[in-house]
Amino acid sequence: MSSKHYLFKKQVHTVRSIANGVFVLSFKHDFKFTAGQIIAIDVVPDGKPRLYSIASGENDEFIEILFDEKHEGKLTPFLSKLVPGDDIFASEPFGTFHTGSEPGYWIAAGTGIAPFVSMARSGLATNKILIHGGRIDENFYYSDYLEKTMHQSFIRCCSQQDDTKYFKGRLTQWLRAQTALPADYRYYLCGSAEMVVQVRDILINKGIPFHNIISETYF
Repeated sequence: MSSKHYLFKKQVHTVRSIANGVFVLSFKHDFKFTAGQIIAIDVVPDGKPRLYSIASGENDEFIEILFDEKHEGKLTPFLSKLVPGDDIFASEPFGTFHTGSEPGYWIAAGTGIAPFVSMARSGLATNKILIHGGRIDENFYYSDYLEKTMHQSFIRCCSQQDDTKYFKGRLTQWLRAQTALPADYRYYLCGSAEMVVQVRDILINKGIPFHNIISETYF
């Protein structure tokens, strides 16, 4: 995702690897945001920043972003090599992918889990069911925290690891297997455009009104 936003200089606090090719970058939290919002990030002040969902809670000391390093990418290979004290450039938070206290489903694929981690860390996990899709077990980022916070309401769907501890199959398979989904719940989707379209179609076919489906697409 990319866009044009005014960028402010920040100092990297940490960059840590949490899975093969997947990293969490953090810097000091010095602006207000609402869980679910995104920020533009770059390593230069006048480049072409990319957009990332914030994974931190609204009151956490540091802002965290979760990213998957793309070797052919224009930014993530540089982000993954940053060290504490390096400068990065970040916009103010923006976006309208918000949740409230109403019952709902959070549905994510891969690094699309980030806004839901932010929501959970901000105390918004009550009455929510989180479904996370990944290829292998190590793709369930922030899994320990989410399991401790959401307990049986955290469902992991693993598509490519035969000995997975979790549901064996894609999250779309899990959704299709459900005999009834509440039509009055809100359904929040975050992932690739393909995933969002597939999940939205499944939900609509199961009787979920279009206006109860809210999505954030990763490019």
